[in-house]
Amino acid sequence: MLINTSKHWDIAPQIPAETATALGDHSPILKQLLFNRGILNLESADTYLQASGSLHSPFKLEGVQQAVHRINEALENQQKIAIYGDYDADGVTATALMVQVLRKLGGDVIYHIPNRFEEGYGLTNKALQNLGDEGTKLVITVDCGIRSPVEVLYASSVGMDIIITDHHEPRGELFGAKAVVCPKQAADKYPYKNLSGVGLAYKLCEGLLKSRPDNGIDPHDWLDLVAVGTIADVVPLDGENRALVRAGLEKMRAGTRASLRALTGVARLDFTRITARDVAFMIGPRLNAAGRLDSAAMAYDLLMSEDPGKAAMLAQQLDDQNVRRQAETRKIQEEAESSALAGKKADLLFAASPDFSIGLVGLAAARLAEKFYRPSIVGCREEEFTRASCRSIPEFHMTRALDECSDLLVRHGGHAMAAGFTIANGKVPDLVERLQDISARELGERDLRPTIQADVEVPLQDLRPDVLNELAKLEPTGMGNTQAQFVSRGVQIIRKNTMGADSKHLRLKVKDVVTHDAVAFSMGHLADLLPSRVDLVYTYELNRFRGRESIQLNVRDIQPSD
Repeated sequence: MLINTSKHWDIAPQIPAETATALGDHSPILKQLLFNRGILNLESADTYLQASGSLHSPFKLEGVQQAVHRINEALENQQKIAIYGDYDADGVTATALMVQVLRKLGGDVIYHIPNRFEEGYGLTNKALQNLGDEGTKLVITVDCGIRSPVEVLYASSVGMDIIITDHHEPRGELFGAKAVVCPKQAADKYPYKNLSGVGLAYKLCEGLLKSRPDNGIDPHDWLDLVAVGTIADVVPLDGENRALVRAGLEKMRAGTRASLRALTGVARLDFTRITARDVAFMIGPRLNAAGRLDSAAMAYDLLMSEDPGKAAMLAQQLDDQNVRRQAETRKIQEEAESSALAGKKADLLFAASPDFSIGLVGLAAARLAEKFYRPSIVGCREEEFTRASCRSIPEFHMTRALDECSDLLVRHGGHAMAAGFTIANGKVPDLVERLQDISARELGERDLRPTIQADVEVPLQDLRPDVLNELAKLEPTGMGNTQAQFVSRGVQIIRKNTMGADSKHLRLKVKDVVTHDAVAFSMGHLADLLPSRVDLVYTYELNRFRGRESIQLNVRDIQPSD
């Protein structure tokens, strides 16, 4: 099966003169970058460039007032509270945040994070029963529960109140819940809809602390956890998410949390210069490794640790797990790719095997979706059921597709771009056929190629070191607020060589009046194919290596010049 993965370059239109005037005295290049991000006047530019921390009152979230009232009642009556989280970095940071805040307020608090391999995702009646047996009177979910109506009713039936906080897509009513906090509820009027699980937990804690104004506890002390969980969950880094992460990264750079200092240490990062990309590619994967290979308890224990020695030990163990996770993921990805591409249809890729670890199928699906630009599903086939993770592309809403197949599924849920489901093995062929039909309907007439959004086309010689100061104003960047990407055409390649294991990456020296070093990750295969002059899409970055700083181009795509 051949799939066209050449990229389409979408270069933003030039900023209109009236918008440039409305953006005041900012530099021309920053005005263009702001315009590309939907910022059209000086007021919105000031908000974007200066916003840090919470932007909206937590009490604008549907359900927060009721949740705060019930939590205060539990605190005043010394009722046992259980925080029920998820095993990924978003869920673990949210769990740690909630437990720490409630214990600071004198609460009798325990936690439960399900084991991915024994319990699966989300609420289960057995886990709730165990919490009830321990004397729990109030359960607060973080990053889960919005699609668990049966379990919510069960909790209520055995004498426990339950508060749901979850940022995933809701479906149906949760009868019996004391409060439901989810900005994606139809009745919710909160101005920002893309909070992560830990972001939502933070907003609830912020509301709780506002209701107890003399407690002496500052919610900002937990913004570093919010930054880590939000970035790791790959939610858009726009609006309030960007403001929360910006403040959280500043908190991380202060180095006050032993656990995060230990993680930056094993990742060989300078915590005083930590960036969103560092968290996304170095910190988040290490926190996620625990829940992917075993139990997330080690990640939770690290985040709860205030002892630098213990934190260093736990961080090293997570680092070791991450190395193992990388090796196992590569193996699964190769096998899943071979299996998925053996099919006749290319609109949606599917692979499942009893040899695939349930903790790693999501990563394998993500890599398939990235490599082939198709919605991709990778599953672990167990004795009776297959549990699968799905990753998608912007043109295909994965959760809605699964909703159309809900009669075949035991359970399912997630986002437009990432979801999961459980299905009886005998129904898998019917599911695959139906999903292929849905994908053919949604994608069949489209030119499916990855699109690179570029900000502006410039001669390479026009980019000077002072541009880095303007680019820094866009940070933190990530999904929904990407790094600035430039296009330069007719650039001369004066040197090229491969680097890395298996010559996977490409190092270049390029010239357009001025000469620049460039690196093109995962493009080593192009080394012998490139002509002398090329067009580039790239980011303009400061590279730090062994104590030295230099400017380099981080190439995102290369095409021969016309």
